[in-house]
Amino acid sequence: MNRCLIVDDAGQCCAASVAPGAPLDLCAAHLLEAHDWVAGDVGVTDILPSPCLACGSRLGLHYPSGWLCAVCEWKVGEVPDPDDALAARVDVVYYLRFGDRIKIGTSSNPRQRFAALRYDEVLAFERGDRTLEQRRHAQFAAHRLSPRSEWFGSHDALLAHIEVLRSGVDDPWSLYALWRSQRLALGAS
Repeated sequence: MNRCLIVDDAGQCCAASVAPGAPLDLCAAHLLEAHDWVAGDVGVTDILPSPCLACGSRLGLHYPSGWLCAVCEWKVGEVPDPDDALAARVDVVYYLRFGDRIKIGTSSNPRQRFAALRYDEVLAFERGDRTLEQRRHAQFAAHRLSPRSEWFGSHDALLAHIEVLRSGVDDPWSLYALWRSQRLALGAS
């Protein structure tokens, strides 16, 4: 059985067994110590305590000194620059499910917009403004629940469109956060 390779300041070898499957000949205690040392330098990926105020992402890096958003590198606790928030504006067409109905709407601030709506699930986001929203309303008009409504009955064509938008996307919010961080990084409007 292999023994841990760590030698202390007095020149004594650690007597503990190497942890099963360890990539280095270290015991579990020394592997944890090495992990903590590296994590202090490179951070640990985790869920932010609250959504990033700059881009809306939930993914963060936790350092001993605090949290950074893993998408846009905003430091949790700092107040985002209002000019950056305007630079990060991304208009989206959104698809929400409530029961067997689907709402197609648009917003540049979906979190705020959704707070005023009843829905069961965010299905997808698509980059676009009112023009694209109107095209989607026309595309699926045969299934609109009432003439001026943004709510549509669930049907194969709409569900197929949503599946295309969701392709490769586990969480629609992560895609929205990516678009916002790209907008911030490019400084584009």
